[in-house]
Amino acid sequence: MADMLLFSPVTLGALELRNRLVMAPMTRNRATPDGLPTPMMTTYYTQRASAGLIVTEMTQITPEAVGYMNTPGIHSAEQVAAWRTITEAVHSAGGRIAMQLGHAGRISHPLLIGGRTPVAPSAIRPEGNCFTPQGQLPYETPRALATEELPTIVAQFRHAAAMAKEAGFDGVELHSANGYLLDEFLRSGTNKRTDGYGGSVENRTRLLLEVASAAGEVWGPGRVGVRVSPFNPFNSMHDDQPLETFPAVARLLDALPLAYLHISYGGSSVEQRPEMIARMRSAFGGPIIANAGYDVERAETALKAKEAEAIAFGVPFLANPDLPARFARGAELNAPDPATFYMGTEVGYIDYPNL
Repeated sequence: MADMLLFSPVTLGALELRNRLVMAPMTRNRATPDGLPTPMMTTYYTQRASAGLIVTEMTQITPEAVGYMNTPGIHSAEQVAAWRTITEAVHSAGGRIAMQLGHAGRISHPLLIGGRTPVAPSAIRPEGNCFTPQGQLPYETPRALATEELPTIVAQFRHAAAMAKEAGFDGVELHSANGYLLDEFLRSGTNKRTDGYGGSVENRTRLLLEVASAAGEVWGPGRVGVRVSPFNPFNSMHDDQPLETFPAVARLLDALPLAYLHISYGGSSVEQRPEMIARMRSAFGGPIIANAGYDVERAETALKAKEAEAIAFGVPFLANPDLPARFARGAELNAPDPATFYMGTEVGYIDYPNL
């Protein structure tokens, strides 16, 4: 199976990858309470350096961007130094690693962000509970960001992009998926604004374009990726017309010199998925990373059909640090242990065995 397209080199923008298996970003809650990466995280990412590209867990751009306990940041010199240990170890193992930059938006709680009210494009409370130092508590109604505050959000992403570069990453990915701040602006269910950042798809995409342009000014062409999730209902998300919204978003992003567009197709129906894949491929001329619902056979089929240039795997990489080798040999995969996915120790994190 090693002669499959999945194991061939590929170039995404300025990123030269030895194979087309991408490790998807996954929050694992193994940082310190103040957002410092830990030695355990160095081991975790280095174990998975055989991926063509590792995309880190969502890393908050500012202390006000935190959505979960024990998640890492990239806004202080101490965090930069700790992340540099990780990037150097991954590079020494022959890997490539990009940092996913994110702002949790309304998916937060005052107990996580110094007593502040979470922010969002509109004051719409998400359903469900937030894990806080005082246990699970209902999400609160967020504060709608004022128009004049949005340049600060862009500046925070720019600063985080610069700090990620200082920490030795190969590039950055902007988290505009799964119900966090940039995604909240994109989708009609969470964006009810009447200013220049709401209403039309062009307006709802404006903040993402400004953030992507700012990150691109830091990194140069081909080092910034964007992740979107057109159908994912996670975190009380929906869009009235995803089959129209997200191809339009992709066309707008196509004007920028991005490294790639990372598309998670999770949550799509049997009917919707093929149509969205075709529309996104038509709308975006650069490299695409596809995610959600792929095994090795479906990944190879998608690559041969030119639906994507690379395929991202989440839980399979979580449970199988040597996933490319297992796929290449047709070997059995380790079974993941969901009870240890979050808020844990080394168990279920760095103790999954290699072949």
